[in-house]
Amino acid sequence: MDIFYPFQIIANWLTFEVFQLTDHSHLGESVNFFIYDSLKIVFLLLVINYFMAIVRYYLPVERLRDFLASRKWYGVDHLLASLFGTITPFCSCSSIPLFVGFLEAGIPLGVTFSFLITSPLVNEAAVVLFVGLFGWKITLWYVFAGVFLGVLGGFILGKLKLEKYVADYVWKIKVQKYEAVEDKKSPSVLAKRFWHEGWQITKKILPYVLAGIALGAAIHGFVPTGFLEKYITKDNLLAIPISVLLAVPMYANATSVIPIMQALVEKGIPLGTALAFMMAVVGLSLPEALILKKVMKIQLLVYFFLITAISIMIIGYLFNFFLK
Repeated sequence: MDIFYPFQIIANWLTFEVFQLTDHSHLGESVNFFIYDSLKIVFLLLVINYFMAIVRYYLPVERLRDFLASRKWYGVDHLLASLFGTITPFCSCSSIPLFVGFLEAGIPLGVTFSFLITSPLVNEAAVVLFVGLFGWKITLWYVFAGVFLGVLGGFILGKLKLEKYVADYVWKIKVQKYEAVEDKKSPSVLAKRFWHEGWQITKKILPYVLAGIALGAAIHGFVPTGFLEKYITKDNLLAIPISVLLAVPMYANATSVIPIMQALVEKGIPLGTALAFMMAVVGLSLPEALILKKVMKIQLLVYFFLITAISIMIIGYLFNFFLK
């Protein structure tokens, strides 16, 4: 049973009865796609952001940062940093202040990169969108790929001993230690707090999500079948590198790109190629590079972008080969 079927009923009613658009027309299909996906995604965002507000309340960022810095992990710290990245609702640019905080806390450079790579790629909202649009199987592989990308990229960058390319001032900033404060509140007060935090996060990303859905709806309804797959196909070995290069000038968070990715897949673009495009838009962007340039030298920036881009391409090829 499709739990989102009521949203489809509402979308059909608004599209074909209220707006009186013709079924199977380009405009009708686009509007129906936009309404259905908007209702479904907003509902999922509200639910998951409320739940993650609870998680973040009992597992604050500062405590996790100090936890990672307090002991030797012998390689497991890369995995922990990547997993931590999956529960932080940040885009690539907003992850950077926490990335700097990791360095200030004495966490190794490679481990901080594991967080920086995974954080914008995988978060609770993106996971919910993937479940709604692609199902659980693809979602689990997507989460695994995002975490693996962070672990692998961070591990390689750590082994290259690139600390000398971090801006000097970063190492001089004193770390303000987190002090735990007893904050006992009633369940009703906490429920309101969780709802407020969840709604604030949802409200912040909602315009970008709707813009992504709108673009995906336009692709879904107006781009002729066969147009895109003619140029970006599984048989074209350069399709994935081309999609990654095309994505770098763009900038968006995962939740706004995933609906576009869905529309591309529906048009016949291979899943791995569309995923590589999405990951590159989210994890490799010019705005991110400009901000990172303030905390690292150009040599480290080049290493970061090159290793991440190659890893994204590898994941794209693996998805195309194994998930047909």
